[in-house]
Amino acid sequence: MTEVIKLEEVHKVYHTGEVDVHAVCGVSLQIMPGEFVAIMGASGSGKSTMMNVIGCLDRPTEGRYFLDGVDVSHLDRDELAAIRNKKLGFVFQGFNLLSRTSALENVELPMLYTHDHITSIQQRDLALHALEVVGLSDRADHYPNQLSGGQQQRVAIARALVNSPAVLLADEPTGNLDTRTSVEVMGVFQKLNDEGITIVMVTHELDIASYTKRNIIMRDGVVVNDVLVQKRLVAEVELRKLQQAHQAVKLSS
Repeated sequence: MTEVIKLEEVHKVYHTGEVDVHAVCGVSLQIMPGEFVAIMGASGSGKSTMMNVIGCLDRPTEGRYFLDGVDVSHLDRDELAAIRNKKLGFVFQGFNLLSRTSALENVELPMLYTHDHITSIQQRDLALHALEVVGLSDRADHYPNQLSGGQQQRVAIARALVNSPAVLLADEPTGNLDTRTSVEVMGVFQKLNDEGITIVMVTHELDIASYTKRNIIMRDGVVVNDVLVQKRLVAEVELRKLQQAHQAVKLSS
């Protein structure tokens, strides 16, 4: 099986005046089709820069990046825009819905920028299907101000899915949501992943990362840990047991 995302010794350096900021430092990783990956780290760890590179929003300074088998490292601006629209779907923290546009019309927007010749009826059918996938087909005619935060994020997910991307990228998708709504949205992501959709998500929250299947931890521009979620959760349970045992010994002595 071919990797859907492959980074080879990727560096990203920002030149700010006389200072060079090394945001990503020689990262190599592979993400296979059907994975659900969380990229984690504190502020300044490089996770957002990594997402920008993976999302073809920025080019690596050094190294190579293959997206669904295509080397996108040196594509020009127009070529990057075309591959973003065809291969990637984006979900952001702030939803980014057009306020005077219905849910259905918001979902239709990415199809307006494709080179595929599809009719307006086909666009509507595809958008309705995407809304059905996220459980919002009955809200197609509603405007964003008529929807809850969780419903708005599900519209954003439907918009990201409508062009059948190779990868769904989510940048802090629960950052503006309360705990209960965050759980509902993560349930949508899990359902999509169970159906075979590859998802890469940036988050700083361990509890949100627990809904994924693999956690990539970054610090100072490098990957310091890459672990399956089940192994991480088992390790956390064992650590808590050790801490509790240590505390019990201290109290008894």
